[in-house]
Amino acid sequence: MENFFAGEYSGPAFQFLGTAHLGALLALILLNLYLVRFKKADEKTRSGVRWTLALILWANEIAWHAWNYAVGKWTIQTMLPLHLCSLLVWFGALMLVTKNYHIYEFMYLMGIGGAIQALATPDLGIYGFPHFRFFQTFISHGLIVTSAIYMTVVEGFRPTWKSVWRVAFWMNLYMIPVFFLNRAIGSNYLMINHKPPTASLLDLLPDWPVYILYMEAIGLVTVLLLYLPFAVRDWRAKVKESRANSSRLEGLSK
Repeated sequence: MENFFAGEYSGPAFQFLGTAHLGALLALILLNLYLVRFKKADEKTRSGVRWTLALILWANEIAWHAWNYAVGKWTIQTMLPLHLCSLLVWFGALMLVTKNYHIYEFMYLMGIGGAIQALATPDLGIYGFPHFRFFQTFISHGLIVTSAIYMTVVEGFRPTWKSVWRVAFWMNLYMIPVFFLNRAIGSNYLMINHKPPTASLLDLLPDWPVYILYMEAIGLVTVLLLYLPFAVRDWRAKVKESRANSSRLEGLSK
C-alpha cells in the first residue's frame, strides 16, 4: 500500500499501449456501454447514476491534490485547476448533479476531445499500473468522456450550432487571463505560453506563438467532428420534413 502512493514509485513504469493501458481503455469502453442501459430507467435511478459519477470525479480530484501535497509535488505553477481537463472535472461533476446545459456544451465539445487525447497518450512516466497515479489519470479523464456521453445518450442532451460558437468564444476569452497569469507566476496552463519541456505532440508544430494557431485549428476540427453526427441528423430530419410537405401539397393539388 505504501508503494501504491509512493512519490518515487519503484514498480513498473507506464508502458504506452501496454497491457495495463489497453485494459484501462477497454474498462472505460465497457463502462460506457453499461451506462447506456439506463436510458430507459426512471429519473430517480438516473439521478443516482449522475450523483455516483459526480462524487467519484470530485473524490478522485481531491485525492489527486492530496497526494501531490503529501509527496511534495503541489505547486501553484502546476496544480491550480486551470487546465481544461482539471476545470472540467469540477464543473463536469456539477453538470451531472444540476443537469446544467451550458456546462454540458463544454463537456461534450471540449471535454471529449481533450480527455480522449489524455487517455490515448497519458503523461504518466514512472507511474505505471498499479500506482495511484495510474488509476487517478484514467478515472478523471475517463469519467469526463463518460459524463458527456451519459448526458447525451441517457439524458437526451445534445449540442447545437450555437453551442459550437459559444464554446469557441468562451474558450478563446478564457485563454487571455490564463496567459497573463502564466506570465505572472511562471506557469504554463493550457500550454499557451510555451511548449512543455517534456516530449509532446506540440513538438511537431512550429514555435510559439504560431503553434497556438495550430492548436486552435485542431480544436475547431475536433469540435466540428463531435458536432457532425447531430448536423447530419438535423439535415436528414429537414429533408424528411421537406419531402413530407411536398407530398401533402401534391395530395392537395389533386
